[in-house]
Amino acid sequence: MVPFYKYCFDPKLPVKEVEESLLLAVLAVECLHGRSKVRLDASFSLDAKAHTCIVNASTEVGCAIARIFTGFLNNEFGELAFKVERINEGNSEVESPKVAEVSHE
Repeated sequence: MVPFYKYCFDPKLPVKEVEESLLLAVLAVECLHGRSKVRLDASFSLDAKAHTCIVNASTEVGCAIARIFTGFLNNEFGELAFKVERINEGNSEVESPKVAEVSHE
């Protein structure tokens, strides 16, 4: 089973700032693993309308993104501003992100 992390954000949080934290986490992982490896191994999706984000943590790159993103969120917004849970691909709550994307719909 593929592990995912599902983040649920307080609706009061500015989604733009959450997105910036996610992209900064991806940039940090690029510095560690290289752009090509991140492009090949990263899979995440931010849903601005639902105030959720899913990160595929089945690879070393995905796990690093999740860890750094969580750290940034804790630091910038505090632990009470979001919830994060580990879920598995077979769980009906998660739709497997196919490619790295940020949705502003």
